[in-house]
Formats: sequence, structure tokens, C-alpha cells
Amino acid sequence: MDPTPVRTVEEMSAYVQTALGERVSGSALPFALLDTASGRVIGSTHYGNIDRVHHRLEIGWTWVARQWQRTAINTEAKYLLLRHAFETLKCIRVELKTDSLNERSRAAILRIGARERRNFSQSHDHRKRPHPAHRLFQHLDSEWPEVRTRLESKLR
Repeated sequence: MDPTPVRTVEEMSAYVQTALGERVSGSALPFALLDTASGRVIGSTHYGNIDRVHHRLEIGWTWVARQWQRTAINTEAKYLLLRHAFETLKCIRVELKTDSLNERSRAAILRIGARERRNFSQSHDHRKRPHPAHRLFQHLDSEWPEVRTRLESKLR
């Protein structure tokens, strides 16, 4: 799913329908973020770019309603997604990407312990070049025990 502005009820409906369609096709698995006290949907996040052969996926397409930004909700969601990816799905690599200009997102990704990697895109002549518009972060399965401990400490 590409970043999609959601400003109206119709745009939100289209966003949800796209996410559910990608779930049916197996290319993504969307999740709703809920406020347990009220039962309200306060955000969403996805597993996307799922590669079952190479045991990797991407976590992203995340949004959190303004009132819940800078709370533990995103940290808890990422912890649960990472734990499931590494411990249940047996992923070797989990990636997170953000726009290179989105400093808030970049800081949030670094806060959960992801390591920044070089992000390459393939050019028309099949050479790999750094992708200037995106920043790539990864967690590797070998790093998961340390990341898990750090996230569990943050959530206490």
C-alpha cells in the first residue's frame, strides 16, 4: 500500500477496502489499533511486502490518531508485530521504511531499536542505487532477543 491521504469518510472507506483486498490476496495483513478503554479504533498498521520464501516482511502503513501519538500505543503495536514476526512466523528480517523527510517517523523507528540500513532501488539499467526518498530500517532475527528485552522494558 502506498501512502494514502485520508481526509474524508470516503477516503477512509477506500483505504480500508484496499487493505482488506491486499489481505485477501496475501500481499499484506492489516491490523487495527484499538484503545482498550473505549474500544475505539485509534490507528492502523500492516505487515506488507510479505516474502514467504525469504522469510521477510515489512511493518508499516501505520497511522495513529493525534490524541494517541507519543503514547505507548505505537511501541506496544510494534512490539507485538515484531514478536509475532520473529517468534511465530519465523522471519529472518523485518523491515520498516519511512520517507526520508519524515523525521518524526524516523525517530519513532529508531526508538524501537531498528537499525538504519542503506536502501537501494533498481535503476532502469538494473544497477542498484541508493533510494533518496526512503530510509530503510531493519531488525534481524539475531537482534530480536536484545530488541525484545529493550521494548519490554519500555512497556513496563
